[in-house]
Amino acid sequence: MKLHWSPKSPYVRKVMIVAHETGQLDKFERVRSVAAMLKPNERLMQDNPLSKIPTLVLDDGSTLFDSVVICEYLDDLAGASFFPQGEAKWPALRWQAFGDGMLDAAILWRNERERSDASRSDILMAAFEQKTIASLRMLDGEAAALAAAPMAIGHVALTCALGYLDFRFATLGWRAYAPRLAQWFATMEARESYQASSPELGE
Repeated sequence: MKLHWSPKSPYVRKVMIVAHETGQLDKFERVRSVAAMLKPNERLMQDNPLSKIPTLVLDDGSTLFDSVVICEYLDDLAGASFFPQGEAKWPALRWQAFGDGMLDAAILWRNERERSDASRSDILMAAFEQKTIASLRMLDGEAAALAAAPMAIGHVALTCALGYLDFRFATLGWRAYAPRLAQWFATMEARESYQASSPELGE
């Protein structure tokens, strides 16, 4: 298998954490692929016309995308339990959607922040910040539930979202809005899978 990959993508990081946790890092070749929003990658588009990463190319040439699908595929391949069934299923999927939604907002926020002063929208910037802080405060109230639940895909998605805030929005100081969530996150960022997928270690 072949994974279109970038060390700084938080969605790729989700896949790498699941692969690490399920012992499958050696199952695929990593192909460094740039997926800029305004510059489609023609090579990547041969496998994923949306020009997005992560994209997983299977041994038979078929492809899987995005991170949600790839993570579930790896989980199924390993016979793992990152996608639980029964009562644990819905909290795990909700937390995954929550983490991915926070990432969607943060990436758009960063894109807006990188615009020139003349074209940047202060209204959009304020809206992204408001949504992020509100999300942090809600998750702070769920920190005990996160700690009590077996590690699943929701934990991975939220960990990647919070790690992205550290990486791209250090000045936000998100821990001040969610101190209990920060305590939970400390246990997650200490895991080997999180350390090994740090964007700071990328090529």
